[in-house]
Amino acid sequence: MTKLEVFDPPMCCSTGVCGPEVDPVLVRFAADLHWLANQGVHVERHNLAQRPQAFAGNDTVKAALAQEGNQCLPLVLVNDAIACRGRYPSREQLARMAGLEVQPRAGGIHQAAALPVVQSRCCAPRTAGEE
Repeated sequence: MTKLEVFDPPMCCSTGVCGPEVDPVLVRFAADLHWLANQGVHVERHNLAQRPQAFAGNDTVKAALAQEGNQCLPLVLVNDAIACRGRYPSREQLARMAGLEVQPRAGGIHQAAALPVVQSRCCAPRTAGEE
């Protein structure tokens, strides 16, 4: 089984899909990872702000961070080897990394599964007196 790990830059939540201004790239990528997992690929995602131990415990990630700093993030590893750095790959690229084929839909566009946006105050500005 193929193992794909994503090491994200620091974000307020595990996927970055929360708050008042959601980055559409992160929404697409989260849907693509969900699709990949449904294809039988073992997918793990680590956020530097929430799981720094995953970064510290991986020699490949530590070396990339030591050499390039946070510019290498997001970092995608396939079976413990760097497959992509500094950007989120497309579904087609993820599929190739995992040894899968993706059939394009009409017009060459893949329809991503809808994912719920987390309704959280983690990214919202706080007002006086809030904790």
